[in-house]
Amino acid sequence: LATGPRQNNGVFYEIRTYDIKPAKMKEFMEMINKYLHFRTAHSELVGFWYSELGAMNKVLHIWKYDNFSHRTTVRHALANDKDWQGKLISAILPLVEKQQNEVAYLVPWCQLGKPPKEGGVYEWVTFQMKPGGPALWGEAFQAAINAHINTGYTTLIGAFHTEYGLLNRVHVLWWNESPDHRAAGRHSAHEDARVVAAVRNSVRFLESQQNMLLIPLQCSPLK
Repeated sequence: LATGPRQNNGVFYEIRTYDIKPAKMKEFMEMINKYLHFRTAHSELVGFWYSELGAMNKVLHIWKYDNFSHRTTVRHALANDKDWQGKLISAILPLVEKQQNEVAYLVPWCQLGKPPKEGGVYEWVTFQMKPGGPALWGEAFQAAINAHINTGYTTLIGAFHTEYGLLNRVHVLWWNESPDHRAAGRHSAHEDARVVAAVRNSVRFLESQQNMLLIPLQCSPLK
């Protein structure tokens, strides 16, 4: 059911979400900032964030792979990396309550972007769409995203469609200068007839939505 057009190469993104024990969040982030270079020596990290609003004690990180063979090679190398296993994994696993991973592709009309400057905040918006995939709801969803982009208050970083994990799910990553800048932009967008029309058309295919405000870690390439 989750079929439809996507990019012509094998590149995909693994989205990993961890729930951290509330009393251990500070310790977890300190360990990640200190030792994550052992992990990034093996494959490309897109970004690493912690939740500020919309969820508590949660971290989210995105890894890029050329294809599934590439991921298999990386995972094998990590299993044999004594620094990675000994200095980071053994230290952080007792701090983690739950782990989740998803494999996703960028939607066909989206390229992975970067913010115009460092600083600011990120918003991670998860849309659970009705079964059928981009072939069913892709056009309406793209129109709704573009309507928000055209207001100029926010910057699209990426839109990801799941391949493994809960299907018919789209994650959209936005960048804003600040939470207040985002709030002001949202209020203006809600008064824009073009945005309202595009959103009303796309929600016909929507089952649920969740938003998180994310703050990048020091070690995150996207800041």
